[in-house]
Amino acid sequence: MRHLSVVILIAFLTVLPSCNFIREKGWFNKKERTLAALKAQQESIRVADSVRKAQERLVAIENARLDSIRLADEARLTLASRYNIIIGSFITPEYARAWAEEYRKQGYDAKIFKMEGSRFELVSAESHESFRKAVNRLNQFQDTVQIDAWMYIKR
Repeated sequence: MRHLSVVILIAFLTVLPSCNFIREKGWFNKKERTLAALKAQQESIRVADSVRKAQERLVAIENARLDSIRLADEARLTLASRYNIIIGSFITPEYARAWAEEYRKQGYDAKIFKMEGSRFELVSAESHESFRKAVNRLNQFQDTVQIDAWMYIKR
């Protein structure tokens, strides 16, 4: 009887994994389910990573576009604003930066640029496109803010 029960048990264990009903219920395919879940998780991570990379590329393209627009605007303003009200000229760059910062605190659009053919850095309080407007503003500036201000014309 003991041998018969062992033989039945061995036959049952041999036949049981090949049964479709048992296989579908998942008693023996736990590894397959785990493997499928891991594959699905890996696929979702791959998709999320590719979406993130695409978003990073789009952000980089947008930043490059904005930078080029900003640089073009700065170049246009630099070329268009050729009449500058100068409030100081310095050989030492630190002094020029400090002086420009002082006027920025007062609300002016102070800029620093090199004087052509010289070692001096000029600190400009305002820049204007038209000569007439620049002269009028220079006169007002000399009367109210700094008497030593002068005009520099970029060529």
